Amino acid sequence: MFPIPSSAQTLLEKCAPAFSRPTYSRWLVWLVAAILTTGHHTISNVLRTVRRLVPGHASTYHRVFSHRRWSMWTLSHGLTEYILSKFVPEGTVYLAADDTVEEHPGRKVYGKGRHRDAVRSSRSYTAFRWGHKWVVLSILVTFPFAHRPWALPVLVALYRTPGWNQKHRRRHRTPAQLARKLVAVLLHWFPQRKFILSGDAALGTHDLAAFAARHSRRLTLVARFNPQANLFEPPPPRRKGKRGRTRVKGARLPKAQDVVRRTPKRRKLWVSWYGGGRRRVEVVTGTGHWYKAGGGLVAVRWVFVHDLSGTHRDDYFFSSDPKLTPQELISTFTGRWSIEVTFQEMRAYAGLQSTRGRSERTVLRMAPCLFALYSVVAVWYAQLPGGYRQKSPVDWAGKRDRTFSDAITMVRRWIWDEWIFEGVYRDVALSIIPKPMREALVYTLAPCA
Repeated sequence: MFPIPSSAQTLLEKCAPAFSRPTYSRWLVWLVAAILTTGHHTISNVLRTVRRLVPGHASTYHRVFSHRRWSMWTLSHGLTEYILSKFVPEGTVYLAADDTVEEHPGRKVYGKGRHRDAVRSSRSYTAFRWGHKWVVLSILVTFPFAHRPWALPVLVALYRTPGWNQKHRRRHRTPAQLARKLVAVLLHWFPQRKFILSGDAALGTHDLAAFAARHSRRLTLVARFNPQANLFEPPPPRRKGKRGRTRVKGARLPKAQDVVRRTPKRRKLWVSWYGGGRRRVEVVTGTGHWYKAGGGLVAVRWVFVHDLSGTHRDDYFFSSDPKLTPQELISTFTGRWSIEVTFQEMRAYAGLQSTRGRSERTVLRMAPCLFALYSVVAVWYAQLPGGYRQKSPVDWAGKRDRTFSDAITMVRRWIWDEWIFEGVYRDVALSIIPKPMREALVYTLAPCA
């Protein structure tokens, strides 16, 4: 086994309690090999990257995901604790949640369903994929080498279709309900921290807003809003001596779309926008109590946003904290776009959609480990020695930020140079090779992603 640099040991020590010692050694080999792999991330192809440097038979690495007993919850807790302690040690933690579809062929794949592919679909055309839909909860971290936050996945849940749940006699949970479960886990793990969760329209449900309202001291929800949602005033106090059922809502308020239609003069703001830029917009805002039968009232602030540049369609957002200003609400929602970038980079560089496991344990472990791999690469890149982080594999005029492509390329070169060559071949062969040739060898093994 190759030696682990001290700069990487702290994070790995947080992950180690999830495994037994033999399983951990093989999972660690898989992690390093998966980072180094530039093609499909099947276990067999990952092991081919490091060839004979791995101990044991190849089948033992397959059994890490299909048979060994270890906890994804413990692994996620260790990774989340490390990210918060190093990059968000205090203050409010910003979260982004969304779902993504991973295409996975095969007739006997566990949990597979037919899902709408948001990437290939439009308002007039709906594309479907057979595979898995993952609900992902990520922490938004602003690194000094990037002007927009990076969304680092920490918790993942598999969504099953209603038909699949009915066939297997399981209670059906929507993506919003799965996101609520993941957020509840995070609230339980870190009782002293406050979180602001941003989500798309699928997460802008009354149920999730009510959950945030029940935990309003520690959780705020920001999501897209239905302009036709029913808004009311709070119920008036019950008069003394009056009989009958207590009122659950007060007078009806105008719907958000009606307020916007009747407001000719709109407020102009300069706000943070998608991708880390800034944009001038017109807004109309209001407050009220969102009502749904059986769900009660939830106090919200809603905001209508009109992009003055004309590149984005008009939209409605809301927050479960009415005290949030329109600028803060818009900036929080547009910051969630980083999770969409994460999904795209996961497919391009981390091997999402290229796995081939089909058993229940393999499915429920492999993709979440790939999401964790994304976070591990980002964290290691942020902590690389200066010589690695200051250099960019690809530069061009006007480039200001480092991307995940830069991060995984430099982490790969760091692993080859400081992990594998240092412990296996440096004293034997590489010591007699000139430095320019050694660098050329590393650049060949880890080309620009």
